[in-house]
Amino acid sequence: MRGRLDVATRTWPLREPFVISRGAETVCEVIVVRLERGAHAGLGEAVGVSYHGETLQSMLAQIESIRDTVEAGVSRQELLGLLPAGGARNALDAALWDLEAKERGVRAWELAGIRSAVPIVTTVTIGIRSIEAYEQRARELADHPWLKIKVGADHSLEAVRAVRRGAPDARLVVDANQAWSVAQLIELAPAMAELRVDLLEQPVDAADDVGLVKLDLPIPVCADEPVNTVADLPRIVDRYDFVNIKLDKSGGLTAALELAHAALGSGLRLMVGCMVGGSVAMAPAMVLAQLCEIADLDGPLLQAEDWAQAISYDRGVMSLPSRSLWG
Repeated sequence: MRGRLDVATRTWPLREPFVISRGAETVCEVIVVRLERGAHAGLGEAVGVSYHGETLQSMLAQIESIRDTVEAGVSRQELLGLLPAGGARNALDAALWDLEAKERGVRAWELAGIRSAVPIVTTVTIGIRSIEAYEQRARELADHPWLKIKVGADHSLEAVRAVRRGAPDARLVVDANQAWSVAQLIELAPAMAELRVDLLEQPVDAADDVGLVKLDLPIPVCADEPVNTVADLPRIVDRYDFVNIKLDKSGGLTAALELAHAALGSGLRLMVGCMVGGSVAMAPAMVLAQLCEIADLDGPLLQAEDWAQAISYDRGVMSLPSRSLWG
């Protein structure tokens, strides 16, 4: 049966400017895909990867280039050969997962071979701000199990100390978004360990991470920017302990699951992340999260608005998506 593909854009306002080492954002712009077939429709939402040069316009153009093929009928595996990894493929892949789940009357995680899914504990992100504001925000989030701290090249240790004062019991991920040198990492890691930091996410430039090879640090290090697909694993296995899999980078849940199993087979540990986005963007990532030790799926918490029937968050615990939302 031939389907009907609708593609649109949507802008989510953020609760506050989201500041990381690369810059600041006040809104989150996404593409939304709706694929109808018969009585059912599947949804997908994607942000894309801005540091790969992706824009709303480039993602829309990619989808339009294969519209006829998608409407004629395409499988998730076939989609992998039609578009490169990125936001456009992610949105289409998510819609195909959702559509198949609705047509077959099962949940998406069952299609992925996961018999029983559970709610997920996510980190909640504190963007770059003044030292005093780091502590204040941490106090507001002190009852959340995991916090993620965005830092830059300067004052990183002071920022983490401030968060630790505000949230003495939370587990911490520190994300420098490539802002440190390897020398800074070696200098800061022992102090970060004393502050009970659990994970250092992409502390150094992905293009200059050879200094991480067999580096003995007191805290595990997670690869983010250098890993998009399975093809990237051989380069990073002796440099990092974790890999952060994001569906916008991998080009959807189908490829992300393949990457996750390959990473585990290579001895890497798993984190699932996001590029902000609403609950429809988080829902397929929650399927992947069932395989991961750490989840960073707080996109809707950073936004001032979300989808109807949105995923609910209770002190960092995400409910499973409802059938009416996705999957």
